[in-house]
Amino acid sequence: MTPSTLAAILYGVLAIVGGGIGYAQARSKVSLISGSISGVLLILCAILAKQGNPVGIWGAIAITVLLIGVFIGRYLKTRKAMPAILMIVAGIVSLVVQVV
Repeated sequence: MTPSTLAAILYGVLAIVGGGIGYAQARSKVSLISGSISGVLLILCAILAKQGNPVGIWGAIAITVLLIGVFIGRYLKTRKAMPAILMIVAGIVSLVVQVV
């Protein structure tokens, strides 16, 4: 397993767990659904990349960039550090590993 695929998997798991926590704490169905969808898509992209399909890594990069943008917007709107800063920092780290 390459670092790129591992980074996508870990960020995907973090998105799923974060969506679950968002639902548990605030009863946010949007967090649960969006976290689950984005997390599963990241994991599926990692699987495709592991199989040698270049669409996998490009898909993971696109989803990671999208999530970083969403959480930057959320932070600017709410000024609440959690979970936005965690997902932004984790997303940037994941993105750097995926690109390099």
